[in-house]
Order: sequence, then C-alpha cells, then structure tokens
Amino acid sequence: MSDVRQLLARAAARLGGDEARLEAELLLAHVLGRSRAWLFAWPEFEPESGQAARFEALVKARARGEPVAYLTGRREFWSLDLDVGPAVLIPRPETELLVELVLERVPAHAHATIADLGTGSGAIALAIARERPNARVLATDASAAALDVARGNARRLGLANVEFAQGDWCAALGDRRFDLIVSNPPYIAAADRHLGEGDLRFEPAAALASGADGLDAIRVIVASVPAYLRAGGWLLLEHGWDQADAVRSLLAANAYDQITSIRDAAKHERATIAALPCRS
Repeated sequence: MSDVRQLLARAAARLGGDEARLEAELLLAHVLGRSRAWLFAWPEFEPESGQAARFEALVKARARGEPVAYLTGRREFWSLDLDVGPAVLIPRPETELLVELVLERVPAHAHATIADLGTGSGAIALAIARERPNARVLATDASAAALDVARGNARRLGLANVEFAQGDWCAALGDRRFDLIVSNPPYIAAADRHLGEGDLRFEPAAALASGADGLDAIRVIVASVPAYLRAGGWLLLEHGWDQADAVRSLLAANAYDQITSIRDAAKHERATIAALPCRS
C-alpha cells in the first residue's frame, strides 16, 4: 500500500510540467472525496486499493491529455463549483473579466434583464445571477447537452433568477429586449494549430473555433444584437488577445457607440464593450 505522499509524488513525476503536482492533488482529492487541504494534513493516509486503482486510472487519462476538469467533472468559476463535461467548454479564469464588467454596469439592486449567449456550463450567467439576485438572466445555447449541464448547475446552486433557452445566438431570445447582452463566443481561427494541443483537443469544437479568422460568431452577434437590446443597453464580448481592433471595427460598422476594449490581468485586450445608441 502507498500513502498520500507517495501516490502524489509518483503521479506528479509521471505527469510532468509546471502543473503536475497540482493536477495530481486535484485528482486524488476527487477520488477520496476530500479537499486538497486534507491531503496536506494527512500525508500518511493510505487509500483503499480501489481508491488507489481509480486514482491510477485518472492519472493515466491525464497523461493522455484528458482535461482535469473533465476527469473530476468539476471546475471553479467566480467561486462557484460547477459541473462540467465534454459537452461544454471548460470555464477559464480570464472569462471572469466579463462578469466583472457586467457587474460594473448593473447596479446591485437593479431589476435588469440580461442575456448570456452561448452559456455552455452556465458559468457567466450563474455568476451574474448570484451577484445580482434582482436581475433576470436568460442563458442560451445552441447545444441541448450544454443547456442540460447549465440547468443542472443552476439547480444545484439554488439560483432561481436564471432561465434557459435553446437556439443559435440571438435566435433563442424571442421577441424580448434586454438591458445587457454578454457572450464568450468561439473566436479561434479554424486552422489554428492550438486546437490540436492540450485540453483544447477534448473540448467541443463548436465552442472554440469560428471560421477562417475566428470572427464568424462575433460577426453574427454584433449584427443581430441591436434588435434585442434596449436603447442605451450594453453588449459585452470576450475575444482573442489579438482581435480587439477587428472587433471594434465590427461594432463601429454596426453603429454601436462607447466602444471600449478592456485588458485582462496579462495586459491583453481580451474583452470589448459597446452601447446601443439612445434614439432621439
């Protein structure tokens, strides 16, 4: 039998890379139903043979490249513990910038109407719903499987101010108008080599790539959203680190104003916001 310390050391050596130890800890904590802090407190604990075998299987899967989030079925986003799986994109920390930008534009007690296009696991929509309980949030996705994941997360988190609708981008919005529409759409160029590397190999292609330059979905959203935004309402988009100029141009060509790109923690312009002009 091996204890926690030995299992983690061997797994980290097999996985390699800067995140190897963290990944091993996440996988073992998942198998044991414990926290990483518990692993640190009880390094001499010897898991049962079945638990050790399950951990070994997960380490092998990770060594093949399968994402840790899919192996554990969980990912934290905005301090929310979300269920995730191969039907949805794995939420990234940089996407929390979109949530911050939404909260800056929606007062704490406002009864705002907000739509999240392409919600996936529901990460953005659920974070907003948690922080703005008086808001009504509509989360949409073209994928029925993704919406099942998002609905399950909403139920488990007890968030009743979110509803869901299936459809491609604005097609799911019906005849409603919103104070704010937010989206983290696919924005990687279809031929980008990174799609064949790392975790991206296992994530849904439709949630990652969008045409030759990666901007097809953004073009559709930018052109369609004015019919669903109230005058003075906001559109917020995540995009690639090198796409801000192109996104600003698309917004300007579609008569938005107050167009601004926002830098992430790495100083890249990763989100752009724009307002629908107030009509006189």
